[in-house]
Amino acid sequence: MEWLDRMMAAIDYMEEHMEEQLDMEEIAKTAYSSTFHFQRMFHMLTGMTVAEYMRKRRLTLAAQELVMSADARVLDVALKYSYDSPESFAKAFRRVHGITPSAAREPGANLKAYPRISFHISLKGDKDMDYRIVERKEHEVIGKLIKVSCKDGDNFRRVPEFWRECYKNGTVEMLCAASKGKELLGICMDMDYEKEQMSYMIAVENNGSIKDNSLTIRTIPAANWAVFTSVGPMPGAIQKVWERIFQEWLPATGYEHADAPELEVYPEGDNQAEDYRCEVWIPVVKK
Repeated sequence: MEWLDRMMAAIDYMEEHMEEQLDMEEIAKTAYSSTFHFQRMFHMLTGMTVAEYMRKRRLTLAAQELVMSADARVLDVALKYSYDSPESFAKAFRRVHGITPSAAREPGANLKAYPRISFHISLKGDKDMDYRIVERKEHEVIGKLIKVSCKDGDNFRRVPEFWRECYKNGTVEMLCAASKGKELLGICMDMDYEKEQMSYMIAVENNGSIKDNSLTIRTIPAANWAVFTSVGPMPGAIQKVWERIFQEWLPATGYEHADAPELEVYPEGDNQAEDYRCEVWIPVVKK
């Protein structure tokens, strides 16, 4: 499959240039993809950012070099794998391996190895994936916003915690009461994979009735959206839809993810019900 070949070509490029400062645009170009689309696809498919993958692979190779070559100086290995100083290298090394670079040379030292990623697609063909394309104009939303790290899957843990907090402190109830029947939104935005962080917002469309300085007002740009329906108890049902969008739908269609917010649209109702319906909106552009 063309998509699979392009992703593997990007991995090949990263592995072949592991000792160099890599340009994200060059990596994405190898996959014939926009920079944002490649980084978003990589993150959703692997659970880590491209930067995190590169960091773990470099530190795996650095550990092997320190163990196998008694003549290799820590400073030289640090510079080889793009660290500015032995101190920054030692800090990153300890975070991954749990020990210092010097301790890695001791007999019996325990080290972690992060293998090269290999993508593959499981062709099941047992379930259709219905969607519709919707064009929507620019509009404002208002709600609570947090910034979360994309490192080590922190965003996958923090976002559900944020929902629980907003239900508990009355934020969700207040937004729903003021939105006059409009759906509740979960919004992934400000995705910055260079800094390995993003923002997540629990919000409603802004009708001007909410006057609360603790809330954030943001603008959702005009875009074309691929809209998918999730049916079933939360959060399992919608997580499965997210998974299928990035593993099946995007690779199989002529669309790429646009550099715009992603929306989860939640109507009122029991979100643990077997027939609970909500939607995922993905901003898209035609390749």
